[in-house]
Amino acid sequence: MQASTVQQMDRWSSGLIGQSWAMLFASGGFKVKLCDIEQQQITNALENIRKEMELLEQSGALKGSLGAQEQLSLISGCSDMQKAVEGAIHIQECVPENLELKKKIFVQLDPVIDDKVVISSSSSCLLPSKLFAGLTHVKQCIVAHPVNPPYYVPLVELVPHPETDPSTVDRTHALMKKIGQTPIRIQKEIDGFALNRIQYAIISEAWRLVDEGVVSPSDLDLVMSDGLGMRYAFVGPLETMHLNAEGMLSYCDRYSESMRHVLKTFGPIPEFSGATVQKVNQAMCEKVPDDPQHLAARRKWRDQCLLRLYKLKREMPSE
Repeated sequence: MQASTVQQMDRWSSGLIGQSWAMLFASGGFKVKLCDIEQQQITNALENIRKEMELLEQSGALKGSLGAQEQLSLISGCSDMQKAVEGAIHIQECVPENLELKKKIFVQLDPVIDDKVVISSSSSCLLPSKLFAGLTHVKQCIVAHPVNPPYYVPLVELVPHPETDPSTVDRTHALMKKIGQTPIRIQKEIDGFALNRIQYAIISEAWRLVDEGVVSPSDLDLVMSDGLGMRYAFVGPLETMHLNAEGMLSYCDRYSESMRHVLKTFGPIPEFSGATVQKVNQAMCEKVPDDPQHLAARRKWRDQCLLRLYKLKREMPSE
């Protein structure tokens, strides 16, 4: 089969998100072009991808049916935006989370693309109505927000602009499935989408519990890593409710009053500053010093854990 061309717009191509997208698209058999205004960034990204793919192949964790060298042959670099988008079916923007910078990229793309290519942003929080405002090809625009690190965590939030054509959502959903990701459809715009709203709610209450002296920072993390997180890795909070009683109706009938009682005790939004940030920082640095070497080693360990979890979830029957 002739591979289709999947373009990647990544001004900082050596970044994790851009590299992960390139690897994922190549794992699905698509040609990929990394586009960056800095040639050295492209060179660095291609070298990092080569090393990562070879290590993944050696450990039996490389995604897709093609070998590492075959996948690597599908990825190239280009510093000319107009040449990079020629023949593309999908453009994945991966520049930093800055509204004006992202809008600048889309304004440059708008006049040089055709009416078929999908323009997708990796934004984690910026609303599509702001990202794609005023574009001629707005019907082809969508946010496809991955979870860091995308190669090991498959969820992708698909968030359309109010004027995005439904076919754009369908095509992006199908592409994400093709490359092994787990796309979900966000039905309407909302700040933080779904993942970050849930994540920030957890962080907020975790911070308050530490701030109020209820639990230490290290023990707080254990609540998730050795408690809720183990369960939520396989079933979500709503299914957990369903399973923890004789179905959802039974759970709500049994526990709704106590849930409302606890929820009423939640405090205001934390400032994430002052003495508490120093206390949390000290606890984190005692566990993982914040120098580049220790942080990189811990991230590598995390990614290895996520990879093993990803493989386990794929091996487990869904029912």
